[in-house]
Amino acid sequence: MAGGIQSGRTGQAKRVSNASIFAGCAVFVFGMVGAAYAAVPLYRLFCQVTGYGGTTQRVEQYSATVLDRSMQVTFDANISSGLNWDFKPAKAVQPKIGETIQVEYTATNRSAVATTGTAVFNVTPMEAGAYFNKVQCFCFTEQTLQPGESVSMPVVFYVDPEIVKAEETKNIKTITLSYSFYPSEPAKPVAAVKTDATKGESKL
Repeated sequence: MAGGIQSGRTGQAKRVSNASIFAGCAVFVFGMVGAAYAAVPLYRLFCQVTGYGGTTQRVEQYSATVLDRSMQVTFDANISSGLNWDFKPAKAVQPKIGETIQVEYTATNRSAVATTGTAVFNVTPMEAGAYFNKVQCFCFTEQTLQPGESVSMPVVFYVDPEIVKAEETKNIKTITLSYSFYPSEPAKPVAAVKTDATKGESKL
């Protein structure tokens, strides 16, 4: 009899132990997923600040220094399969390092409905990302195109003269700026919040 009671207690302890292990694993998995989602905006911010992974820099002012040395800049354009657009890159340019220049991509909505896209970007070689400064770019905001609409999408940029000083970038001769458009939902207007005074007026 005592042996049966002891066996029952042992089985119950095992079930409790297994349940605890399962619960602990579930908490760990959900925690890791949450951390992964939280890491995405932090990683993007890190890339924007450091230029890591070929991420370009966003600046508010033009360069005050222009070197007597040119940099070949080529352009690339890509579209996600979920976005029915025609997206064409700008023509290659060869500005002086530090010279502010504007180029234009073009996009056409080939679908029968208005669609919105978001562009992600990077430059190669990746080491040049920290020195590729954009003053103006269509990639800063979502872009909505009406059915059949074609638009020019400007990019205003310059290559930071500091690029010639860093050991890993001083011998770079060509930089390629690449954009990829992905579908996104346009932002919906926020409904006006009624104040107490407004509520009172509506009752009258």
